[in-house]
Amino acid sequence: MTDPLFHQPKDGDQPVFREPWEAQAFAMTLKLHESGLFTWAEWTEALSAEIAAAQRAGDPDLGDTYYTHWLAALEKLVTARGGLSGDEVAMRIEEWRRAYLNTPHGRPVELTAGEA
Repeated sequence: MTDPLFHQPKDGDQPVFREPWEAQAFAMTLKLHESGLFTWAEWTEALSAEIAAAQRAGDPDLGDTYYTHWLAALEKLVTARGGLSGDEVAMRIEEWRRAYLNTPHGRPVELTAGEA
């Protein structure tokens, strides 16, 4: 279910993003590129490699897993570029998981919600 507080941009009458996290992953990628962590060519290479690996593993490439591959490529690229270590990524994922579990239904998830 999508977040009712998230206002979807549209391409015609179709949403650009299926879920708010997809828009957030997109925005993070743009911000990290703008900060100089990686070039756009490096980004497209990382995303292409992630999609190709998923297809080799049996992903039917129906479009519904695109942003899952996007996020996986971003995590790998940030880790490879020294933005975060693999352990730091795992720790941040766990922090967000705890925040999600401690956020009342219908409210935006905030990282501080997982602190206790």
